[in-house]
Formats: sequence, C-alpha cells, structure tokens
Amino acid sequence: MICVKDLSVCIGDFAFKGVQLQVPEGGYGVLMGKTGSGKTTLLESIAGLKPIRQGRIELGGRTVTHMRPAERGIGYVPQDGALFATMTVYQNLAFALVVRRTRRQNVERRIDEIAGLLRISDLLQRKPAGLSGGERQRVALGRALSFEPAVLLLDEPLSALDDDTRYQMYDVIRRVREHTRVTTLHVTHNRHEASEMADVLFQMTDGGVSEVRGGPEAISNRIENLGG
Repeated sequence: MICVKDLSVCIGDFAFKGVQLQVPEGGYGVLMGKTGSGKTTLLESIAGLKPIRQGRIELGGRTVTHMRPAERGIGYVPQDGALFATMTVYQNLAFALVVRRTRRQNVERRIDEIAGLLRISDLLQRKPAGLSGGERQRVALGRALSFEPAVLLLDEPLSALDDDTRYQMYDVIRRVREHTRVTTLHVTHNRHEASEMADVLFQMTDGGVSEVRGGPEAISNRIENLGG
C-alpha cells in the first residue's frame, strides 16, 4: 500500500499542502496533472528525495516518513531512466543487490529471473549507450525491481518513447504487475497511457490531489475530459 496523509511540501516558490493519496496493496495508481503541477515533487517526496514540512507517508504497511530513501523499500524509475553509463546492463540490474551485500549466487539467480521477465537476457553484456529507448526503459524498470521492493514509483517512464514502443511497454508493465504484484504509482500526462494502466486515478491541480472514484468507467470518462 502507498498511503500519504496530509502531506505538505514547500520548495522555493512552489508548494502543496494537505495532500491525501492511497493506492491499495497490489494496486496500480496513476497520477496525472499539467506540467509544473507538482507530480514529480510528490513522487520524490514519497521516495524521500524531497523534504516535507508535515504529513505522514506509509509504504507497505510501514511508516517511512522520516526514513532515508534507501530504507523505504522503494523501486524508483526517474523520467530519464538514469542508467549508469559505464556499467553493463547486468551491472545496472545487479547494483541494488550488490550494495545490499547479496550473495553472488543469489544476485545471479535474481538477474536471470528479472531479465527473463523483461525479455532483456540478450542485452546483459551491453552498455546503455547502445540501447534503444524501449530497451533502456526495460533495464531501468529491471534495476528498480531487482531487490523486490514493496513499492514501485515511475516518473513518466514512457514519455520519450514512440507510439509502437509505448504500446509494447504497456504489455511489459502488465506482465511485471502479474508476476510481482508490486504496488505502483505512475506519473504521466498522457491520457491514453493512464487509461491503459490505471486502476486508481489521481489528478493533481492547484496544489492538491483528488481521486477519481467509481471504477473503470468513471476513470475512463474523467481521462477523456482532461485537457492537455
């Protein structure tokens, strides 16, 4: 579960306050809003990458409000993927496990598993510079999932992809959901992407977050009426 209660953040001239948000265990939440509305700032606050003024953050049944990012059990994919350019795909996938001092044989087993799930086993010895946009995003997703986090945060993970590759990534993400059941919050401004992925939809406007209630039909209708 992702549960945000009465969250307030102030960074320079930007602020939001009293934000409430909840994604149920195993659910897939999508957060929409115009550019500059604070979607990324909210995601980074949940991850512990931005300071908060007040509020409470619970992830996977734990209160993590004052925990360091590494202690929160979060897999995080920033908008640009942020792969380590000098590392191979294998080393990128293994990074979170190595820093956690996971035994080598367990690292190898997990990388085999995640690479198979994401269908990137043939890329393991390559470096990011030679990968397509879709391949890079699969690697970024695999790195975030490698240590089996309780929560996955995705910041516009498909925004730089062409339409065909984006549709392929919908299938990849669905396969990951089915296999891992990781609770996910996905930021996007793309209406079709939200319609394809969301089972819980949030809209960020005027420094606050509202949830669209009423099931898939209500979500679809709200997305159709969103501007931008």
